[in-house]
Amino acid sequence: MSDVEVEPAALACGSSVDGDPSARGPRVEVLSARDVPLGGPRALRVRRTLPQRARTLIGAWCFADHYGPADAGAAGMDVPPHPHTGLQTVSWLFSGEIEHRDTLGTHALVRPGELNLMTGGHGIAHSEVSTPDASVIHGVQLWVALPEEHRNAARDFQHHVPALERVDGAELKVFLGSLAGSTSPVRTFTPLLGAEIVLEPHASVTLAVDPAFEHGLLVDSGDVRLIDTVLRPAELGYVPCGADTLTVVNESDAPARTILLGGPPFGEEIVMWWNFIGRSHEDIVRAREEWQAGSDRFGEVEGHPGHRLPAPALPNAVIAPRANPPRR
Repeated sequence: MSDVEVEPAALACGSSVDGDPSARGPRVEVLSARDVPLGGPRALRVRRTLPQRARTLIGAWCFADHYGPADAGAAGMDVPPHPHTGLQTVSWLFSGEIEHRDTLGTHALVRPGELNLMTGGHGIAHSEVSTPDASVIHGVQLWVALPEEHRNAARDFQHHVPALERVDGAELKVFLGSLAGSTSPVRTFTPLLGAEIVLEPHASVTLAVDPAFEHGLLVDSGDVRLIDTVLRPAELGYVPCGADTLTVVNESDAPARTILLGGPPFGEEIVMWWNFIGRSHEDIVRAREEWQAGSDRFGEVEGHPGHRLPAPALPNAVIAPRANPPRR
């Protein structure tokens, strides 16, 4: 992941349009995905909507990859042991199965509708490989930036199977935070919302949300109208904080599936490069050097056949901090 330089974030929380908070409600910003090879010998391709020049973060959500449905035999996930710092990884599948191993000694399976959340504050490493039982691989991989006071948090791993909730022609699985009366017990370091929402054909649902949160709706399948904007598959609709409800409508003749993300504006600049999040160029250089040297900072992933993933070369420039562009 290369650096994208943006202007400092504005932390104002409001839903105004052209300066008038009551004009037409919140404006939806459409973020299109770019196609990226995930790496590994089978090179699964993913659709990445975060980060990008238009927006680095939604709350503390700083990374969103959307992949599949893909033939797991021809283009499955095969990511050797690799490091992380300063973040939590959120794995969520629609179909398939992925084997997870990490330097805590965790050996777990990622299955559809089951959350796996890994904390890699000071340093952790893990591998991700689709299993032989997975004929199709399809899901999202998300990252959460850790705030300054917790960015060196200890390694941790949490697993949670959220209950299925039904609201007005929609099925919800809330894997982080609270929505529609359902609350996840999973621990995070900033307030967050993460939920899968599946709408019946032409169904409409209005959800009460926290007005202190900004939100993003990622569309997996179907044409979905968020407030007054239609989102196509692989697009992410951003809504600034200030809205206390979100209306989502399936404009399709088949079920539509979406992922709703949210959180209060993060309020810190971050430096992102490859699998590391820090606050300075020097943080990244140090993390890369320690990974390449096999430092105890990241530990060893036991049970994964083959070699670990080497870090790419650093760019010939100082890696600049990223923040969201200022609100207009």
